[in-house]
Amino acid sequence: MKYLLLVCTDGEPFDADPAELDPEPWISEVESRGIRLTGDRLRPPSDATTVRVRDGETLITDGPFVETKEFIGGFDILDCADLDEAIEVASKHPIAKYGMLELRPFWT
Repeated sequence: MKYLLLVCTDGEPFDADPAELDPEPWISEVESRGIRLTGDRLRPPSDATTVRVRDGETLITDGPFVETKEFIGGFDILDCADLDEAIEVASKHPIAKYGMLELRPFWT
């Protein structure tokens, strides 16, 4: 089953050794297991563009639509046997100790 792993943070500096936050060991592990299909960091919310259509008019807003402290800092697409495996993989991500990881199954 495929899952979208959203890597979320509130943007505050983490009280951690930078080596502890390095995602490369996690990426290497899950890629070697054939679980991580792709992933990447995202630019900050200030670089976002929000698009809505209301009454046939396209409305564009710079930045996020909603002001929030937490934002999506990156994503990974995982191919796991089940939710239990996806949780196990997410729990090992370095941001799990400092931010939040949201797992969403693909609709299929």
